[in-house]
Amino acid sequence: MLVQLRKFEVEKGYSDQVVENFSEESPVDQFAGLIDRSVMVNKRLKDHEEVVMMIRWQSKKDWKNWEKSDVHLQGHRNNKGKERPSYILNVEVKMYEVESYHKGKN
Repeated sequence: MLVQLRKFEVEKGYSDQVVENFSEESPVDQFAGLIDRSVMVNKRLKDHEEVVMMIRWQSKKDWKNWEKSDVHLQGHRNNKGKERPSYILNVEVKMYEVESYHKGKN
């Protein structure tokens, strides 16, 4: 399993806008190998809020297939030249390969 985390640091009061943007149906949702997408928020920080999007893939190969797919590349072409909203202070992307996984009993 491969997990991608995208952490958005946003100005106070703007996390709901980022959550709304990433909570909508997306072409990635129909892509083979996607396990799920989660959007999480931390509003308890003193000077900003955080929105973390977690995307889980069955394998690194599945993620790579998405990255090089026509629909993904076209999405980036459509957004090329668009400025990031000023309320987004920073974006950090990290990838993790899951080495151990334990499912709960429920």
